Amino acid sequence: MTLKILYFASICEAIGSTGENFDLEPGMTTLGALRTALADQHPALLTTKNLRAAVNRKMCDWDAVIADGDEIAFFPPVTGG
Repeated sequence: MTLKILYFASICEAIGSTGENFDLEPGMTTLGALRTALADQHPALLTTKNLRAAVNRKMCDWDAVIADGDEIAFFPPVTGG
């Protein structure tokens, strides 16, 4: 089971990549569990304050359910002015 992971803005810069494919491990069913698993390779996912995420282009909380084929996007909060 594979997910498409996308990284934006300062997360992309910290990781050095715009995205990757990730093999979903058995029992990994939430966005928060995915974030923790990815943080072993990409600490910025845990250290970025107010990190946001979307599942299939819909903003989600960390307890959102994820499944095979989902597109997951991580990005820092955006400000404007």
